[in-house]
Amino acid sequence: MPEASHSSEPPPIPSKRYFSIGEVSELCDVKPHVLRYWEQEFTQLKPIKRRGNRRYYQREDVILVREIRNLLYQEGYTISGARQKLNDQSGDETAAHFDRVLIKDMLTELAELKIILED
Repeated sequence: MPEASHSSEPPPIPSKRYFSIGEVSELCDVKPHVLRYWEQEFTQLKPIKRRGNRRYYQREDVILVREIRNLLYQEGYTISGARQKLNDQSGDETAAHFDRVLIKDMLTELAELKIILED
């Protein structure tokens, strides 16, 4: 059953190198246990694991989690259907999608900085 979305627009991704599973959970509106499950189901999702098996996600991982969430919860794909869709996407399509998301996040962050600097 799809989870209800709390807001139509996800928060911008902060300009950090690594994100904890809790941060990704909040940024993508997905519970941590769901993220761990998706790691098993989607081979593209591979956070870095360090001491104590702690997961560290990079910006690309956060974008991928948002894409998976969109496929499953908004577009109604099954796990296997979403996996197939991600596998079928060419590198160019995936890169173009990531670029659009990154540009959108950058514009949001720039607008926020402009507001801060004008005060």
